[in-house]
Amino acid sequence: MKIMVGYDGSNSSKEALRVAKKHAAAFNAKVHVVHSMESGTDSEREEITAMEKELDWAKSYFEKEDTACDTHILIRGLAPGEDLAAFAKEKGIDAVFVGIKRRSRVGKILMGSNAQYVILKAPCPVISVK
Repeated sequence: MKIMVGYDGSNSSKEALRVAKKHAAAFNAKVHVVHSMESGTDSEREEITAMEKELDWAKSYFEKEDTACDTHILIRGLAPGEDLAAFAKEKGIDAVFVGIKRRSRVGKILMGSNAQYVILKAPCPVISVK
């Protein structure tokens, strides 16, 4: 089984890691922790470096329990929700875990919702974690 966690370093994505860790242990699954950025210009190098450290932490979080884990930073010019759904399809992911933040309806319209896109478009079940 392959599990993917959409990760951005927020508290809700860390909670998604925690829930995914339980599922991975129960199903002997490999975990892919994925972060998506639309671009990776020189001005965003600090953000990329910070996320690499976050992903290293996430990998060690799983490896402490002997759970196989790969980390990925996707910089493919796609919106994060679209990128995560495409990655899940490309890699044959069996379940996706995403952290969600509570927003008003107007907030979702103005800002969009990457988690909502993944929930609607992913080729597999999506577990949303608050």
